[in-house]
Amino acid sequence: MNSDPPLLLSTPSYEGLADSILAQLNAGGLAAEKLSVARRRFSDGELYQRLEREVRGRDVILVSGTHDEVSTLAAYDLACAIARYGAHRLTWALPYFGCQTMERATKPGEVVTAKTRARLISSVPTTPLGNRILLLDLHTPGIPHYFGDSVQAFHLYAKPLVLAAARAFGGDDFVLGAPDAGRAKWVQSLANDLGVPAALVTKRRIDDGVVEITGLEGQVSGKRVVIYDDMIRTGGTLLKAAEAYRAAGATSCYAVTTHLVVPDDAAERLLASGLLDGVAGTDSHPRSAHAERAGCVVHSVAGVYAEWLLAS
Repeated sequence: MNSDPPLLLSTPSYEGLADSILAQLNAGGLAAEKLSVARRRFSDGELYQRLEREVRGRDVILVSGTHDEVSTLAAYDLACAIARYGAHRLTWALPYFGCQTMERATKPGEVVTAKTRARLISSVPTTPLGNRILLLDLHTPGIPHYFGDSVQAFHLYAKPLVLAAARAFGGDDFVLGAPDAGRAKWVQSLANDLGVPAALVTKRRIDDGVVEITGLEGQVSGKRVVIYDDMIRTGGTLLKAAEAYRAAGATSCYAVTTHLVVPDDAAERLLASGLLDGVAGTDSHPRSAHAERAGCVVHSVAGVYAEWLLAS
């Protein structure tokens, strides 16, 4: 067995989360060490990266989401280098798996990007003890099966953080709401854990990004409603749901999510809408830092990853 402590590194946009995971691993007795990466750009824009410590025979933990193409390829290149330079085992902590909404084709010719990204990651050379991918709160639970047989893909859950955030907003007497029928099953499970009733709105998609609320199931009159969705992007569906819950008599509405994607000024618009009294999420996506500055509550998923790594 390898007695050297594991090494941990990240892409630039995940350095804060990586440092938090490292601190929790050390607090748990694992004595992990940080692996720095030298980076610079060549004149044509090509990215230069170099691992600044020897990785041969070591367990290496890479922390990076695939939220954009630059980070995806930078992380992929690092993973390949880690394997090629002789790491004992590679564990890729991947808090946000980009392109996961394109997990299947619904029209002829559509590219199933979730599968092509999984295929890319699966092509990282295999280390002696294998490569592990640690995914978090996926939009579609079948995505781990898109990875090749040489990769062990694990689906981790931020449920403790979601439950705590919902309780912080709702107190002891609230309704947990779903923004649409697609989240209904997961919201019902969370509501059971919280010991509160669940509600959901039904919708009809009129055009790309435009939805119409067609109905509401559940009693929300005179209640606080905490709406859960796995990710918040522009928040259009979320605001339509909050409007429907308020029209049905909800006294206030809050939103809780895992992935705060919130591009551009989406976080500011959500909080300025007058429909939401608060928004909470995690630091699984780099945009969470912007969301926190805008007034969202952000909880760290470092503990979720550290707990899994300490137990493995």
